[in-house]
Amino acid sequence: MPKHVFSVDMTCGSCAAAVSRVLDKLGGVKYDTDLPNKEICIGSEPSVDTLLAALKKTGKTVSYLGLE
Repeated sequence: MPKHVFSVDMTCGSCAAAVSRVLDKLGGVKYDTDLPNKEICIGSEPSVDTLLAALKKTGKTVSYLGLE
């Protein structure tokens, strides 16, 4: 399954935890957090728009980079 890659302005573990909280609320979303590169790779069914909206709830700057 292709993975959606997002750039999220995460600067610390607390930022990464905030991202994890919003993604966990979607239920069944599988993701990998790459804090040093400020990226989230998500392999799941929700649409890009749904994922983007969820990530923006963290208050961080978010952009969609494409499929991996």
